[in-house]
Amino acid sequence: MLKVLQMAGFAFALFNTAQASAAQSAVYLLAPQNGATVKSPVTVVFGLHNPWGVAPAGTKIDKTGHHHLLIDVELPDLGKPIAKDASHLHFGGGQTETELKLTPGPHTLQLLFGDFAHVPHNPPQYSEKISITVE
Repeated sequence: MLKVLQMAGFAFALFNTAQASAAQSAVYLLAPQNGATVKSPVTVVFGLHNPWGVAPAGTKIDKTGHHHLLIDVELPDLGKPIAKDASHLHFGGGQTETELKLTPGPHTLQLLFGDFAHVPHNPPQYSEKISITVE
């Protein structure tokens, strides 16, 4: 939720941090683009806005973490560690891109940024979910 206050000719934006959204998030997908038709393997490039930084799993530094790529699933419980399986890929080495072998057809991709222990930050940092089609 975004609220704008105007005081003495200035506008101030206030964010409700308990209601984080992908639009306010530090993480985003650079590639592929939403709606793209691609061939496998698919190159996926992760983006991150300042002041956030990438750090390997186990590194406990404020405003850092590592990427988790969600494939064809909804966001998990944001108060628990992120699962590690074929639909929840962990990039605990601090990687910022990967190549995926995906089956032909429609797929969804979404990033979720996790802390040193694979738990989403509070407020959570996640990208918009994109849809792609693999030829």
